[in-house]
Order: sequence, then C-alpha cells, then structure tokens
Amino acid sequence: MTRRVYLYFILTFLLGAVVGGTAVLFYGWQSGRWRHRRPDPQRIVRRLSRELKLTAEQTAQLDKIMTESFQKMAEQRKQAEPQLKAIHDETSGRIRQILTPEQLPKFNEMLRRYEERRSRQAQPAPH
Repeated sequence: MTRRVYLYFILTFLLGAVVGGTAVLFYGWQSGRWRHRRPDPQRIVRRLSRELKLTAEQTAQLDKIMTESFQKMAEQRKQAEPQLKAIHDETSGRIRQILTPEQLPKFNEMLRRYEERRSRQAQPAPH
C-alpha cells in the first residue's frame, strides 16, 4: 500500500512539473519574451565590450564596425523587399485558390494580423 502512495506522489509531482513547464514555455513564447529580438548593434557592442573586456578604443572601433554593417544589411533588405513581397503575394494568392469560401475570411484575417505584427516589428525601437 505504501509503495502505491509513493508511486502516486512521484507521478503527481512529475505530471505537475511537466504541466508547469509547458505552461511557462507557452507563456514565454506567447508573450514574446523568448522570441528573437530585432538585432540591435548597440546591445551587441555593449555585450562584446563587457564579455571581451574591450578597451575604450576597441569599443569605439567595434561601434563603428557594427553601425556600418547594420546600415549595409538594412540597404540589402530594402533592395530585396520588393522581390520578397512579390513571393509573399504570390504564395498568398495560391493559398487562396485552394481555400473554401468559409476558410477565406479566416485566412485573410490571419494575413492581416501577420502584416500588423510585421509592421510593428519593422518600426525602429525607441532609444
């Protein structure tokens, strides 16, 4: 009888840990806390400076390197944006063709939310 009680206790504990861990992961993901943040050159400079114990001169040079690199990447993204948008629009159109009239409004709403989220992420973060 006591073995069964211990077994139930352990199973209950393990089940609680699994459910609790899953809830924490779900909350972290849904709240956006564990999603990838937009890269920030200043945050990278601070982290590298701190972890590598860079001198002030090295930090200034790193800051310049990161700023220039991020500007180049932004230019490349702007150049590629029209082609990527065309692919996205083509994909959306092809998906619409296979949907039923009942599914189409929900798909359109999903796309609207995606675009809204994407436009919020594209806005520069306040400093």
